[in-house]
Amino acid sequence: MRILRSIFTLLIVAGIAGGVYYYVTHGTPADDQADSHRRGGGGPVAVIAKDTEVADVPVYLEGVGSVRALNTATVRAQVDGRLLAVNFKEGQDVKKGDVLATIDPVTYQAQLDQATAKKALDEALLANTKRDLERFEKVGTLAVSQQQIDTQRALIKQQEAQIKADQASIENAQAILGYTTIVAPFDGRTGIRLVDEGNLVHAGDAGGIVVITQVQPISVIFVLPQQQLPTLTKSLASGKLTAEAYSTDNQTELDTGSLEVIDNQVDQQTGTIRLKAEFPNDKRQLWPGQFVNVRLRVDTLKGVVVAATEAVQRGPNGTYVYVIGSDNTVSMRSVTVTRQDDKYAVIANGLAAGEKIVTSGFGRLKDGSTVSVSGEATPPPSKPAQPGRASDARKSAAASDGTSQAADASAPLVTGSNADTGKWSGKPHDGKHHHHQDNGATP
Repeated sequence: MRILRSIFTLLIVAGIAGGVYYYVTHGTPADDQADSHRRGGGGPVAVIAKDTEVADVPVYLEGVGSVRALNTATVRAQVDGRLLAVNFKEGQDVKKGDVLATIDPVTYQAQLDQATAKKALDEALLANTKRDLERFEKVGTLAVSQQQIDTQRALIKQQEAQIKADQASIENAQAILGYTTIVAPFDGRTGIRLVDEGNLVHAGDAGGIVVITQVQPISVIFVLPQQQLPTLTKSLASGKLTAEAYSTDNQTELDTGSLEVIDNQVDQQTGTIRLKAEFPNDKRQLWPGQFVNVRLRVDTLKGVVVAATEAVQRGPNGTYVYVIGSDNTVSMRSVTVTRQDDKYAVIANGLAAGEKIVTSGFGRLKDGSTVSVSGEATPPPSKPAQPGRASDARKSAAASDGTSQAADASAPLVTGSNADTGKWSGKPHDGKHHHHQDNGATP
């Protein structure tokens, strides 16, 4: 009996040990399936793809600048006196010649009246002197000497000169009296009032009464690297260049204008050249002193092949993409990228229009892999993500989001910056195709 119990115990222990050994060495069928998926043997690789396209690509140079009014004037008093009236509101649009303020004119009106009276007096004296000369000339040298006649003629000339001086005094007094009425020097917008009605103002006051700025049209001063000068001068030879003003985050286009001036010298300290563009500013989104980004259109690439930037990969031998064939297998193909931004890349060679290239799902991808092209970036909400696949799901979701937000390939691309050639700013450009300098990448 004791022997049978020992044999039964040994059989149970042996069965348990065998089960543990089999589990350790072979695992469960589910684990085998998971390992198979991890080793790439779980069927086609799920990827997201886009077609390459042909587009006309505008080439831009980018710079940072500040907005400046075409005309700015501090309106000051030109005569001393009490400020009787202020005829504008702060922030009001005014036209050239509009009355802005009035200074007490009483004293200056009296000076004008005095000058006018002096001229009338001298004109009366001149008339009397001329009549005396006429009498002297009638009687001749029988009654008066020739010297008296000559003296009378000289006196007339003196009095005529005096009348001219009186007229000049009148004009001066009129000008000074006119200074008591302060008018706008040009069309513009008033700022904050600097002095209130009733105060004494002086011609030497530094602060003035108000500052007027012309905001329509308006200008932007910006800089570009001196290396861009050949491109600028070549482009200007064919006509004016279009300039676009954007907000500092490059998300909002503020206005479109044209390049007016390239400075006549390069700043030796910074190696940059200053440029001036003019904008109509109809919507008044540009304000003096505001910082903006400026894009200057210098060229257009006609009929180039455009691919999504996320499709371009980089390896030890240069840039490449995965091209999907008609049998849903991918092939690794070297490409040459001439210009690129965060959304699109211009392909010089290696791709043709209409080819389908992989934009997401590179984790398990290799040359010759079979793929399953899907338009869904993430699995449906009802299907939970499998353990160990969260990273791939996040990558797929991010790629799909970038794909859904990408603009149509017919939109313009932006190139250039005030950084060194070959560097890409990586800033979004409102869904347009934007290009930057040649990155020099070769396959």
